Amino acid sequence: MTEMTDLSMDRDELLLVTGLSGAGKSSALKMLEDMGWEVIDNLPLVLLPGLLERNDGEGSKRRFLAVGIDSRTRDFDPDALDEQLTSLRHRGGINVRFCYFTCDPDVLQNRFTETRRRHPMARDRTVADGIRIEQEMFDTLRDRVDRVIDTTNLSLPDLRAHLRRLFDISDDQRVQIHVVSFSFRRGLPRAADLVFDVRFLDNPYYVPHLRAGTGLDAPVQAHIQTDSAWTPFIDKLEDMLSFLLPRYVSEGKSYLTIAIGCTGGRHRSVFTTEEIARRLRGDDTRVTVRHRDLP
Repeated sequence: MTEMTDLSMDRDELLLVTGLSGAGKSSALKMLEDMGWEVIDNLPLVLLPGLLERNDGEGSKRRFLAVGIDSRTRDFDPDALDEQLTSLRHRGGINVRFCYFTCDPDVLQNRFTETRRRHPMARDRTVADGIRIEQEMFDTLRDRVDRVIDTTNLSLPDLRAHLRRLFDISDDQRVQIHVVSFSFRRGLPRAADLVFDVRFLDNPYYVPHLRAGTGLDAPVQAHIQTDSAWTPFIDKLEDMLSFLLPRYVSEGKSYLTIAIGCTGGRHRSVFTTEEIARRLRGDDTRVTVRHRDLP
């Protein structure tokens, strides 16, 4: 997978959006449109080059164009899309990005079952067969994409926040930091850039009157702060992140996801996430918070 860079400051932007049916492409295109992108879904490949031609009356204003191309497209073929992508990347005056949406097969099957939609590759087969066939179809393209977005554990608000971090075209170019708490029992957040384990802190779960609370509650926070490791740890974490952030920015990274985990994802990780987000907020950063495993 090629490295995703920040949006070019002087060229037109083309974002090709593809991936598995049911993985969230259509929702993502609507969100991109809300963010100011010009969006076209299900575009035949043969029309793509002409779409990028500029008319004399368009002027020099930068274009931000997001195009959805997938197995529903009339002339869709992975090899043809690969050739088209190579040609576009050698074309002057345009910055091309390729984004692939994926999701665990079981979750995809549940989505099609719940909505009673027909899978485009399963007209005379089961949904599971359609998902498998489509996955195999896209295998040749996976190594060519700039960004893989896995929506298995993403709600629509989470997807919107993730896309905003990646593709916001507003004039606000401050680095965007997303801090997420999680439970190790439910696995690591898939989009995490940095992961920190706070299971070494004293666990409020074993204090009966704190068990039902969360790291958002003052009594739980006070208990965690009584741990002698808390203050040295949070100070050192702040210092390390303050050192790293300018380095990430200098490498062209305009967004960063920091994941903080504990056993249950309710107490220690939640409070640590809130505290480090508070410390990182400033004039040069935008910080959002998500507690993945809270109800």
